[in-house]
Amino acid sequence: MALMRRVAANEEAAVVELFDRFGSLVFRMAYQAMPSRQEAEDAVQEVFVRLWRTAGRYDDTRSALVTWVMLISRRHLVDKLRRTKARVRTTSLEQPQIAPAAAETPGRLDRDERMAGLMKRIEALPELQRTVVTRAYLGGQTLRQIGEELNTPLGTIKSALSRALVRLRERTGEELAL
Repeated sequence: MALMRRVAANEEAAVVELFDRFGSLVFRMAYQAMPSRQEAEDAVQEVFVRLWRTAGRYDDTRSALVTWVMLISRRHLVDKLRRTKARVRTTSLEQPQIAPAAAETPGRLDRDERMAGLMKRIEALPELQRTVVTRAYLGGQTLRQIGEELNTPLGTIKSALSRALVRLRERTGEELAL
């Protein structure tokens, strides 16, 4: 993708465009994963630094840009949570009165695994369906906004979303609570 080549070339406008396109998506993911808003904001900055540093490795023949951004984001958040968990364990050996961090709860790990599975299923969708689902549910865009950005009729966007949700439900065998 031309955007990532421009990011790799250290073009400032391209980095701004990358953040404008995916900043809210990455923040939502970080906010759900991290114990506090401040840690989520810090994680978003770290993710975009990582995206900038690895921009030259992006291959648009292997995955859509949104998928690559989400995978980099998820890996960074998991790494960050693991590092936090290791620090908490070390500290708790020295000071046993410290309560376990929220990152250690089994529910959070289950949610991370479910999110990873969902992202894999979304990745397997046809391109338009994948784009609509990602932008609508993870990016917080309206269907009208998505249609305008993709220069696609609103009816086509609605149909793509409907077909995508049906496919995702079929693959999981359950209703998705997106």
